Amino acid sequence: MALEAYGPPVYVHHEIVHNRYVVDQLRLRGAIFVELVEEVPEGAVLIFSAHGVPPTVREQAAALKLRVVDATCPLVTKVHLEALKFAREGRTIILIGHRDHQEIVGTSGEAPDRTVVVGNVEEVDQLEVEDPARLAFLTQTTLSLYDTQEIVARLRQRFPLIAGPASDDICYATQNRQEAVEQMGKGVELILVVGSANSSNSNRLVEVAKRDGIPARLIEDASDIDPEWFHGVESVGLTAGASAPEVLVEQVSERLAALGYGDQSDLEFIREDVRFTLPPELVAIAPSGGRGR
Repeated sequence: MALEAYGPPVYVHHEIVHNRYVVDQLRLRGAIFVELVEEVPEGAVLIFSAHGVPPTVREQAAALKLRVVDATCPLVTKVHLEALKFAREGRTIILIGHRDHQEIVGTSGEAPDRTVVVGNVEEVDQLEVEDPARLAFLTQTTLSLYDTQEIVARLRQRFPLIAGPASDDICYATQNRQEAVEQMGKGVELILVVGSANSSNSNRLVEVAKRDGIPARLIEDASDIDPEWFHGVESVGLTAGASAPEVLVEQVSERLAALGYGDQSDLEFIREDVRFTLPPELVAIAPSGGRGR
Protein backbone atom coordinates (compact mmCIF):
# COMPACT_ATOMS: atom_id res chain seq x y z
CA MET A 1 0.00 0.00 0.00
CA ALA A 2 2.90 2.39 0.69
CA LEU A 3 4.16 1.76 -2.85
CA GLU A 4 0.74 2.66 -4.21
CA ALA A 5 0.42 5.73 -1.99
CA TYR A 6 3.88 7.22 -2.42
CA GLY A 7 5.11 5.55 -5.58
CA PRO A 8 8.50 3.85 -5.93
CA PRO A 9 11.09 3.89 -4.65
CA VAL A 10 10.06 3.17 -1.06
CA TYR A 11 12.86 2.25 1.33
CA VAL A 12 12.46 -0.45 3.98
CA HIS A 13 14.67 -0.77 7.05
CA HIS A 14 15.64 -4.47 7.12
CA GLU A 15 13.33 -7.03 5.49
CA ILE A 16 9.70 -6.10 6.07
CA VAL A 17 9.12 -9.73 7.14
CA HIS A 18 11.51 -12.66 7.06
CA ASN A 19 10.26 -14.30 3.89
CA ARG A 20 12.29 -14.31 0.68
CA TYR A 21 9.26 -14.53 -1.64
CA VAL A 22 7.56 -11.51 -0.06
CA VAL A 23 10.76 -9.47 -0.11
CA ASP A 24 11.52 -10.39 -3.75
CA GLN A 25 7.99 -9.47 -4.86
CA LEU A 26 8.19 -6.09 -3.14
CA ARG A 27 11.64 -5.45 -4.58
CA LEU A 28 10.23 -6.01 -8.07
CA ARG A 29 7.59 -3.37 -7.36
CA GLY A 30 10.12 -0.77 -6.26
CA ALA A 31 10.93 -1.43 -2.61
CA ILE A 32 14.57 -0.94 -1.64
CA PHE A 33 15.72 -2.80 1.47
CA VAL A 34 18.48 -1.23 3.56
CA GLU A 35 20.18 -2.06 6.85
CA LEU A 36 21.42 1.47 7.56
CA VAL A 37 19.32 4.62 7.62
CA GLU A 38 22.26 6.47 6.10
CA GLU A 39 21.57 4.59 2.86
CA VAL A 40 18.25 6.41 2.46
CA PRO A 41 18.18 9.75 0.60
CA GLU A 42 17.04 12.77 2.63
CA GLY A 43 13.28 13.24 2.49
CA ALA A 44 12.53 9.75 1.10
CA VAL A 45 9.90 7.32 2.41
CA LEU A 46 11.24 4.78 4.93
CA ILE A 47 9.26 1.86 6.32
CA PHE A 48 10.22 0.30 9.64
CA SER A 49 9.88 -3.50 9.40
CA ALA A 50 7.57 -5.66 11.49
CA HIS A 51 10.48 -6.53 13.79
CA GLY A 52 10.77 -3.03 15.22
CA VAL A 53 13.73 -0.68 15.50
CA PRO A 54 15.70 0.87 18.37
CA PRO A 55 15.21 4.56 19.22
CA THR A 56 18.54 5.42 17.56
CA VAL A 57 17.10 4.43 14.17
CA ARG A 58 14.08 6.66 14.72
CA GLU A 59 16.38 9.56 15.62
CA GLN A 60 18.46 9.02 12.48
CA ALA A 61 15.32 8.97 10.34
CA ALA A 62 14.14 12.23 11.90
CA ALA A 63 17.52 13.86 11.30
CA LEU A 64 17.29 13.00 7.60
CA LYS A 65 13.70 14.31 7.47
CA LEU A 66 12.49 10.94 6.20
CA ARG A 67 8.80 10.24 5.75
CA VAL A 68 8.47 7.27 8.10
CA VAL A 69 5.83 4.53 7.93
CA ASP A 70 6.02 2.45 11.09
CA ALA A 71 5.04 -1.15 10.25
CA THR A 72 6.25 -2.55 13.58
CA CYS A 73 4.05 -5.45 14.65
CA PRO A 74 1.83 -4.31 17.56
CA LEU A 75 2.93 -7.38 19.52
CA VAL A 76 6.54 -6.23 19.21
CA THR A 77 5.56 -2.69 20.20
CA LYS A 78 4.01 -4.18 23.35
CA VAL A 79 7.40 -5.64 24.30
CA HIS A 80 9.13 -2.30 23.64
CA LEU A 81 6.69 -0.55 25.97
CA GLU A 82 7.24 -3.18 28.64
CA ALA A 83 11.01 -2.65 28.36
CA LEU A 84 10.56 1.09 28.87
CA LYS A 85 8.32 0.48 31.88
CA PHE A 86 10.80 -1.87 33.56
CA ALA A 87 13.68 0.50 32.82
CA ARG A 88 11.79 3.38 34.46
CA GLU A 89 11.35 1.16 37.51
CA GLY A 90 15.14 0.81 37.71
CA ARG A 91 15.13 -2.88 36.87
CA THR A 92 17.72 -4.84 34.90
CA ILE A 93 15.91 -6.45 31.97
CA ILE A 94 16.70 -10.05 31.06
CA LEU A 95 15.67 -10.26 27.40
CA ILE A 96 15.15 -13.83 26.18
CA GLY A 97 15.92 -14.34 22.50
CA HIS A 98 18.48 -14.56 19.71
CA ARG A 99 20.83 -11.60 20.23
CA ASP A 100 21.45 -11.01 16.50
CA HIS A 101 17.77 -11.07 15.55
CA GLN A 102 16.39 -7.72 14.42
CA GLU A 103 13.61 -7.85 17.00
CA ILE A 104 16.08 -8.27 19.86
CA VAL A 105 18.25 -5.45 18.48
CA GLY A 106 15.20 -3.16 18.51
CA THR A 107 13.91 -4.10 21.95
CA SER A 108 17.29 -3.99 23.68
CA GLY A 109 17.83 -0.55 22.16
CA GLU A 110 15.05 0.86 24.33
CA ALA A 111 17.25 0.48 27.42
CA PRO A 112 20.67 -0.73 26.26
CA ASP A 113 22.39 0.00 29.58
CA ARG A 114 19.82 -2.00 31.51
CA THR A 115 19.31 -4.99 29.17
CA VAL A 116 21.03 -8.39 29.14
CA VAL A 117 20.19 -10.90 26.38
CA VAL A 118 20.06 -14.64 27.14
CA GLY A 119 19.32 -17.41 24.66
CA ASN A 120 19.23 -20.57 26.74
CA VAL A 121 19.19 -22.02 30.24
CA GLU A 122 22.99 -22.26 30.33
CA GLU A 123 23.29 -18.51 29.84
CA VAL A 124 20.82 -17.97 32.67
CA ASP A 125 23.04 -20.05 34.94
CA GLN A 126 26.00 -17.79 34.08
CA LEU A 127 24.14 -14.55 34.83
CA GLU A 128 25.61 -12.18 37.35
CA VAL A 129 23.31 -9.29 38.30
CA GLU A 130 23.79 -6.23 40.43
CA ASP A 131 20.51 -6.51 42.36
CA PRO A 132 18.48 -9.75 42.20
CA ALA A 133 15.52 -7.89 43.67
CA ARG A 134 15.36 -5.44 40.74
CA LEU A 135 15.04 -7.75 37.74
CA ALA A 136 12.48 -8.27 34.98
CA PHE A 137 12.31 -10.55 31.96
CA LEU A 138 10.87 -10.13 28.47
CA THR A 139 10.93 -12.40 25.43
CA GLN A 140 11.28 -12.22 21.68
CA THR A 141 7.84 -12.83 20.17
CA THR A 142 8.88 -15.63 17.79
CA LEU A 143 10.58 -18.07 20.15
CA SER A 144 9.77 -21.69 20.89
CA LEU A 145 7.08 -21.71 23.53
CA TYR A 146 8.64 -24.75 25.15
CA ASP A 147 12.21 -23.45 25.26
CA THR A 148 11.00 -20.11 26.60
CA GLN A 149 9.10 -21.81 29.40
CA GLU A 150 12.27 -23.63 30.44
CA ILE A 151 14.31 -20.42 30.46
CA VAL A 152 11.66 -18.50 32.41
CA ALA A 153 11.38 -21.34 34.94
CA ARG A 154 15.13 -21.23 35.48
CA LEU A 155 15.08 -17.44 35.86
CA ARG A 156 12.35 -17.70 38.50
CA GLN A 157 14.28 -20.43 40.26
CA ARG A 158 17.47 -18.36 40.42
CA PHE A 159 15.78 -15.01 40.99
CA PRO A 160 12.46 -15.50 42.82
CA LEU A 161 11.70 -11.76 42.87
CA ILE A 162 12.03 -11.30 39.09
CA ALA A 163 9.11 -9.50 37.45
CA GLY A 164 7.59 -10.47 34.12
CA PRO A 165 5.21 -9.06 31.51
CA ALA A 166 1.53 -8.79 32.36
CA SER A 167 0.77 -11.25 29.55
CA ASP A 168 2.74 -13.70 27.41
CA ASP A 169 5.02 -12.03 24.85
CA ILE A 170 5.05 -14.97 22.41
CA CYS A 171 3.14 -14.04 19.25
CA TYR A 172 -0.26 -15.73 19.03
CA ALA A 173 0.48 -16.90 15.47
CA THR A 174 3.79 -18.40 16.58
CA GLN A 175 2.22 -20.16 19.55
CA ASN A 176 -0.76 -21.45 17.57
CA ARG A 177 1.47 -22.94 14.88
CA GLN A 178 3.75 -24.62 17.40
CA GLU A 179 0.79 -26.21 19.16
CA ALA A 180 -0.65 -27.28 15.79
CA VAL A 181 2.65 -28.91 14.81
CA GLU A 182 2.67 -30.78 18.08
CA GLN A 183 -0.86 -32.03 17.40
CA MET A 184 -0.17 -32.83 13.73
CA GLY A 185 2.97 -34.76 14.64
CA LYS A 186 0.85 -37.44 16.30
CA GLY A 187 -0.45 -38.59 12.91
CA VAL A 188 2.33 -38.04 10.37
CA GLU A 189 5.82 -39.36 9.62
CA LEU A 190 7.32 -36.18 8.12
CA ILE A 191 6.53 -32.47 8.47
CA LEU A 192 7.31 -29.79 5.88
CA VAL A 193 7.53 -26.18 7.08
CA VAL A 194 7.20 -23.48 4.44
CA GLY A 195 9.36 -20.54 5.47
CA SER A 196 12.66 -18.78 4.96
CA ALA A 197 15.90 -19.78 6.63
CA ASN A 198 16.11 -16.44 8.46
CA SER A 199 12.56 -16.72 9.82
CA SER A 200 12.77 -17.33 13.54
CA ASN A 201 9.22 -18.62 13.93
CA SER A 202 9.61 -20.99 10.94
CA ASN A 203 12.77 -22.49 12.42
CA ARG A 204 11.01 -22.94 15.74
CA LEU A 205 8.33 -25.05 14.00
CA VAL A 206 11.03 -27.41 12.72
CA GLU A 207 12.48 -27.62 16.22
CA VAL A 208 9.09 -28.40 17.78
CA ALA A 209 8.55 -31.28 15.34
CA LYS A 210 12.01 -32.72 15.91
CA ARG A 211 11.59 -32.29 19.65
CA ASP A 212 8.66 -34.70 19.39
CA GLY A 213 10.69 -37.14 17.27
CA ILE A 214 9.13 -36.24 13.92
CA PRO A 215 11.51 -35.55 10.99
CA ALA A 216 10.95 -32.02 9.64
CA ARG A 217 12.23 -29.98 6.70
CA LEU A 218 12.27 -26.22 6.24
CA ILE A 219 11.58 -25.27 2.62
CA GLU A 220 11.28 -21.92 0.84
CA ASP A 221 8.82 -23.25 -1.73
CA ALA A 222 7.80 -26.32 -3.73
CA SER A 223 11.06 -26.32 -5.71
CA ASP A 224 12.99 -27.23 -2.55
CA ILE A 225 11.20 -30.56 -2.19
CA ASP A 226 13.36 -33.65 -2.74
CA PRO A 227 11.38 -36.80 -3.62
CA GLU A 228 14.03 -38.82 -1.78
CA TRP A 229 12.60 -37.55 1.49
CA PHE A 230 9.40 -39.54 1.03
CA HIS A 231 10.69 -43.09 0.65
CA GLY A 232 8.66 -45.22 3.06
CA VAL A 233 6.67 -42.22 4.25
CA GLU A 234 2.91 -42.73 4.11
CA SER A 235 1.72 -39.51 5.79
CA VAL A 236 3.09 -35.98 5.53
CA GLY A 237 2.22 -32.86 7.51
CA LEU A 238 2.41 -29.36 6.04
CA THR A 239 2.61 -26.07 7.91
CA ALA A 240 4.10 -22.63 7.36
CA GLY A 241 5.76 -19.77 9.18
CA ALA A 242 3.65 -16.75 10.09
CA SER A 243 4.98 -14.65 7.20
CA ALA A 244 4.81 -17.32 4.46
CA PRO A 245 2.26 -16.36 1.76
CA GLU A 246 -0.65 -18.70 1.18
CA VAL A 247 0.32 -19.08 -2.49
CA LEU A 248 3.52 -20.87 -1.50
CA VAL A 249 1.63 -23.25 0.78
CA GLU A 250 -0.81 -24.04 -2.03
CA GLN A 251 2.04 -24.76 -4.44
CA VAL A 252 3.65 -27.14 -1.96
CA SER A 253 0.30 -28.84 -1.46
CA GLU A 254 0.00 -29.34 -5.22
CA ARG A 255 3.54 -30.71 -5.37
CA LEU A 256 2.74 -33.18 -2.61
CA ALA A 257 -0.37 -34.29 -4.50
CA ALA A 258 1.79 -34.93 -7.57
CA LEU A 259 4.07 -37.08 -5.43
CA GLY A 260 1.16 -39.28 -4.39
CA TYR A 261 -0.17 -37.44 -1.35
CA GLY A 262 -3.46 -36.43 -2.92
CA ASP A 263 -5.70 -37.32 0.03
CA GLN A 264 -5.30 -34.05 1.93
CA SER A 265 -7.24 -32.57 4.82
CA ASP A 266 -6.91 -29.54 7.06
CA LEU A 267 -6.18 -29.85 10.76
CA GLU A 268 -9.06 -28.23 12.60
CA PHE A 269 -7.22 -26.49 15.41
CA ILE A 270 -7.38 -22.76 16.09
CA ARG A 271 -8.94 -20.24 13.74
CA GLU A 272 -6.88 -17.06 13.50
CA ASP A 273 -9.02 -13.98 12.92
CA VAL A 274 -6.88 -11.32 14.59
CA ARG A 275 -6.46 -8.18 12.49
CA PHE A 276 -4.29 -5.16 13.21
CA THR A 277 -4.94 -1.59 12.09
CA LEU A 278 -2.79 -0.07 9.38
CA PRO A 279 0.17 2.13 10.36
CA PRO A 280 -1.25 5.58 11.20
CA GLU A 281 0.63 7.07 8.25
CA LEU A 282 -1.54 4.97 5.91
CA VAL A 283 -4.89 5.14 7.74
CA ALA A 284 -5.87 8.33 5.92
CA ILE A 285 -5.29 6.56 2.63
CA ALA A 286 -7.33 3.47 3.53
CA PRO A 287 -9.34 4.27 6.69
CA SER A 288 -11.23 0.97 6.60
CA GLY A 289 -8.13 -1.18 5.99
CA GLY A 290 -6.53 -3.70 8.28
CA ARG A 291 -3.60 -6.04 8.31
CA GLY A 292 -2.79 -9.47 9.68
CA ARG A 293 0.59 -10.75 10.75
